[in-house]
Amino acid sequence: MDLKEVMAVNLRRTRHDKNMTQEELADRASLSARYIGAIERADVSASVTVLGQIADALGIEAGELLKPSEGSR
Repeated sequence: MDLKEVMAVNLRRTRHDKNMTQEELADRASLSARYIGAIERADVSASVTVLGQIADALGIEAGELLKPSEGSR
């Protein structure tokens, strides 16, 4: 699994864990819901700036979005 896919899975899981919609996350991160959706589908790669915005909006460290799960290593 490449890093873009790892981020997609972690982003979707974390957002769901926080009971947040794509629209809510997008609003908190000052991004569009379409862009959040594209990141979650691994259609686009997020820049480090966007990664930071998303992590801040989720209240987590940016690195958490890039950590592969045990099963995907």
